[in-house]
Amino acid sequence: MVEYIKNLDPVILAFLAGVVTWLTTAFGASVVFFQKQVSRKVFDTALGFAGGIMVSASFFSLLLPAIEGAGGRLMPPWLIVSSGFIIGCAFIYALDRIIPHLHPNMPAKEKEGIKTDLSFAYLLVLAITLHNIPEGLALGVTFGSLGSTASVITIVSAGSLMWALALHNIPEGMAVSIPLRGSGLSKMRAFWFGQLSGAVLPLAALIGAVSVTGFEPLMPYALAFAAGAMMYVVVEEVIPETQRAGNTDIATLSFLAGIVVMMIFDMVL
Repeated sequence: MVEYIKNLDPVILAFLAGVVTWLTTAFGASVVFFQKQVSRKVFDTALGFAGGIMVSASFFSLLLPAIEGAGGRLMPPWLIVSSGFIIGCAFIYALDRIIPHLHPNMPAKEKEGIKTDLSFAYLLVLAITLHNIPEGLALGVTFGSLGSTASVITIVSAGSLMWALALHNIPEGMAVSIPLRGSGLSKMRAFWFGQLSGAVLPLAALIGAVSVTGFEPLMPYALAFAAGAMMYVVVEEVIPETQRAGNTDIATLSFLAGIVVMMIFDMVL
């Protein structure tokens, strides 16, 4: 089975990985069919764990391969990786300022981005979509790098990133569907909007894969870019959100647990 997967085009693999993570977002959103609301402590625990996975994945699955792949080029490795990382952070910063969105459990007056009259449902979807863009790009550049002879990434390490992000997306699907159900939407509409937040993943993965397969020297920049984008989301959105309701201890412990689980996952595989 692994040999068959290895023979597939890296771009196709990236797209399929994006679909898998989209499906797990939908799985998380489907909780709305069984439960109208989830306690804030449970939500903060799940989101903290997801944030830990993102931090660990950014380092083990993206930054380390970027550092190893940056050697032997015209520019010094430190400049390649740091510039890619900074540009990734700046990219999400710009999207955060432009795309109108409202994070879960936030009052309507704290919506971000350009002013708009979009409904509460669409603002929530856009908030999680903003989280999913760097995840999709990370999947894309990781799987896309498999086609490079200079890549240190293996199909197994790329797969570990996919499953880590798939696990991470379960609470993100819940983060959209549960509040929408609580606001009065039907179960089906709440689920629809919840899974919709993950629809960007296959597209972003496709873009990331094409960027590195079409121009191999871009690979270390792209890996560092994806890491910077993911880290920005964690520091600017995920961590503050888990601390907002006072569940600081459990949120912090679950965040650290996410780092450890992803670290073990990556090292064992």
